[in-house]
Amino acid sequence: MADPAAGFDLTWLHLAGLVLGYLLGSIPFGLLLTGAAGLGDIRKIGSGNIGATNVLRTGNKPLALATLLLDGGKGAAAVLVARYAFPEAGPLLPLIAGGGAMLGHLYPVWLGFKGGKGVATSLGTLLALDWRVGALACATWLLVALLFRYSSLSALVALALAPVFAWFLAGPALAIFAIIVAALVWWRHRENIRRLLKGEEPKIGQKKG
Repeated sequence: MADPAAGFDLTWLHLAGLVLGYLLGSIPFGLLLTGAAGLGDIRKIGSGNIGATNVLRTGNKPLALATLLLDGGKGAAAVLVARYAFPEAGPLLPLIAGGGAMLGHLYPVWLGFKGGKGVATSLGTLLALDWRVGALACATWLLVALLFRYSSLSALVALALAPVFAWFLAGPALAIFAIIVAALVWWRHRENIRRLLKGEEPKIGQKKG
């Protein structure tokens, strides 16, 4: 007979994973790094986004790379901590923690719930959940970026294909997670989609406006 207390403890562990993932994901590295470098408030530069693409518009490529790696790293860290610190929780906890990190990046409490667009964090999360799925998504981003020079288009295509990669390589659980992540990223890119359709979207490295 199953122990009800064990199920109760597991539920609380899942809730804790969601909250801790959210707090980790809500660290605004782009804002912190540009501020520390004396470049001002990144939210008042270019598109106003706190992610690596907008940090690149400051002209500081190393800082943009650091933002990219740290934003991706916080998603990966949430997954890996959940997986290896609490193996008894099973495969659901890493998904919940990764989802929490995504929500934290998109809607950070510290910034009035106005965060980034989730590309680097989603790719880092996918890499940690299944490196094959994450690697294919990253490769898709890179290929589209090289061909068309639009960061937003690269993200939209990569995240749209991630559920397909997940379905064939990792199974339905990760595929469903990837669909949710893709939906969130596409929603956060709705202004980019409008600009892409109008031919007004700035290319990688190009200052907006």
